[in-house]
Amino acid sequence: LTGIMQKADELNGNGRVYPYKVLHREMKNYTKIIGESRALGELDHPEDSVVNLKNASHMVTSVWWNGKDVMGKVKVLNTPSGQILKSLVESGVKLGISSRGLGSVHEDNNGATVVEDDFQLICFDFVSEPSTGGAYMSVNESMEKKMFTKADRINRILNSIIGEE
Repeated sequence: LTGIMQKADELNGNGRVYPYKVLHREMKNYTKIIGESRALGELDHPEDSVVNLKNASHMVTSVWWNGKDVMGKVKVLNTPSGQILKSLVESGVKLGISSRGLGSVHEDNNGATVVEDDFQLICFDFVSEPSTGGAYMSVNESMEKKMFTKADRINRILNSIIGEE
């Protein structure tokens, strides 16, 4: 799955702004976690500030910048939660992704809640409604070929043309 994971310097649906310098630093740190194959996430945002291995559904395999957007690629795991995630993807559910982290915030002159320098990114979780605009993950083409037969792909195309579900 690939897509936008987070945006810098933009007001999100929760009224928060992640400054570029803070997000850039955290993505640099997160890249190290990705390199160690430890960038796991869960379905929905749990109350914990740690990723519970028993609930892991996916692993982030790469992140990169596209302007001020953090883009990413995610691998669905063969775990109980990963099977739920896979089923949602196979059913065509539009899945959002959202960062989970810890840190302080302050209100700026425009009333926006700005994430401060002490922010620490924990992970990215799949959610039904991401606070970051456009933070939806989609199946990349190579994964789609593995998940769906040729007939499935043809049926999806035909259904989109004739407007039937």
